[in-house]
Formats: sequence, structure tokens, C-alpha cells
Amino acid sequence: MQLPKSVSIGDITIRDGFQHEEHFIPTESKIWLGKRLIECGFSSLEVTNLGNPKGMPQFKDADEVLQGIRKTKTGWGAANGTKLTAVTIREKAIERAIEARRNGYGPDRILLMVSTSEAHHKVNSGLSLSEYWKMAEKYIPMAREAGMEVCGTVSTIWGCPVTGPTDLNLAIDFSQRWLAIGATDIEHADHDGSGTPLSIYTYFSRLLDRIPDPSKHIVHLHTTRGWGLANALAALQAGMTHFESTMGGIGGQPANFVDGIPVAGTGEYYINDPNISGLISTEDFVVMLDEMGIKTNLDIDLVLETGKMVERIVGRNLRSETIKSGRIPGYLKSE
Repeated sequence: MQLPKSVSIGDITIRDGFQHEEHFIPTESKIWLGKRLIECGFSSLEVTNLGNPKGMPQFKDADEVLQGIRKTKTGWGAANGTKLTAVTIREKAIERAIEARRNGYGPDRILLMVSTSEAHHKVNSGLSLSEYWKMAEKYIPMAREAGMEVCGTVSTIWGCPVTGPTDLNLAIDFSQRWLAIGATDIEHADHDGSGTPLSIYTYFSRLLDRIPDPSKHIVHLHTTRGWGLANALAALQAGMTHFESTMGGIGGQPANFVDGIPVAGTGEYYINDPNISGLISTEDFVVMLDEMGIKTNLDIDLVLETGKMVERIVGRNLRSETIKSGRIPGYLKSE
């Protein structure tokens, strides 16, 4: 079996993980978790969304979270080389990121997003695909000039919850377009767990045939039907080396209720049960890779301890198996 010797994992709990929670996660908890994940050794964290918080009030504290994670007694800079990412779907969010960057605490990287499904993209961004590409072509150079990297997400690769099946090759075309207009990397998102190990392997194999540098690609997998880690293994076998995950496997769609108040959130295709919506578990993925001899450069024991704390922050048991069962005891391991 051909597998990479090392893998880079970006934890996105504070943004994608917490956005599905129906109660506001305290700002202090988000900051604590950001600093703790840096201690764990993560080289990349996605920490907030800089869009209008009216529809997603979980991120009304975006500036405070960015400032708090970076803050030291002598000023900004506490991230110690960890790249902080903020989601910026539309123009005002990108402008907000640029302004925060100028003020010393802004993100190192922003994330823009297209869907291969026109209908899904319209719901997600409010623009048609052609309108969005024009916007991205204008704003990516502005973000790069401000010193930020730009991630271009491609979503609905393995299917659209609004219109059904999509074309894998179109996602690869979109990936090439992102790079052509100045994006620094691409997130390939199975945003609702529609991919199977076979379709995941097929897509990433085709992708690397067309764009062969795996450092340009981020694997973003959900575990809606329990296939998440199997899909991650398929991506590894295809040659992928950069992944995203969340503590406890939480997250996914923005909540339609926060602290008992109805908000716009995801809309009609919102998944109400948080126990069936979310990404692959950071804890489980890290332990799996370690047991397979694949390096992550993470403090695995601290990751597991942090997972237990995230359960306390969220207020319920989450989807990580390894924070319950731990790592495989040494006496059980085969030579």
C-alpha cells in the first residue's frame, strides 16, 4: 500500500466545528482552544467567519477571537508560526480581513468558496458562479497584497443536496481556475458526506494527474454516514497529504437556532441532529495516522486531552472514539 510518510492536519473546530452548535460558544473558550491547539502543534487553524454575523451569530466575536489567539503581553504574535484562517465568502468579509490584517491581528489566510452546483452556490453566496468568479478575480490580488494567503474551496464535488449528482471533472476545472487567479491552495470539500472511498480515491487520483503538487490541496471530509476515516484512507492512497478535521468530529452546517433564537443559518437542508453531522474527528484521525506510522508532528496525548475539554465546552459527548478508548496499548501491537 502506497502511503505518505507524513501528513499535515489543519484543525477547523473553532469555525466549522462550532458553527453547528445551537448555543453560543463563549469567546474565552474559543481563544483558549486556539491557544491549546497551537500547543498541540497544529500548523494551521481555521478560527472564525468574517461575514455578517446576523445569519451566523456564532461568529459575532470574530475580531475578539483573532485578537485573543494572537495576543501576548507584548502585543500580537502568539500564534508561533501557526497559520490562522478566516472564512470570507463575500466582498465585505474580505475587506474586513484586510483591515484586521493592517491592524496587526488579521488572518494569515482567508477562504473563498465555490460550488460545482450552481444552485448550491447561489444559496451559499448569493451570487451566480460567473458573478462570484469575477468578484474573486478582483479581490484575491487585494488580499495577497495585504499579506494573506487565499484558499479557494470547491464544494459539492461528490453531490449536491439541492440538485443531486455533480461532475467530478468540473471540480478539477474549478481547482485549476482558483490557482490561475491567484489562490495559494484549494480545499476540496465533501461538505455533507456524500463521497465513498471509491469516489474519493477516483477524484483525488484524477486531481493529482492534472495538478500534481499535493501541497496545493486540502482534503475536507465529513462523516455523515460513518465513512469519514475510510474516505481519508482512500485520499491518502491517492497521494493526498493535507487534511482538515475537527475535535470530536463536530461541525458542518451553520445552525438555524442559536441560544433559542431562529436565524438564517443553513436554510432548508439543515441537518437538525448534531450527532449525524460533522467532519472526521481530529483525535481519531491523528491516532490512526500514528498507529500507521505516518508522522503528524503533533502532541497526540495533548490532542486527546484537548478533545475531552472540547466535550466540556460544547456540553455533550462528541464523536471521537479515541478520547474514550485511548491509543492502542503497546503490549497489543504487532511487530
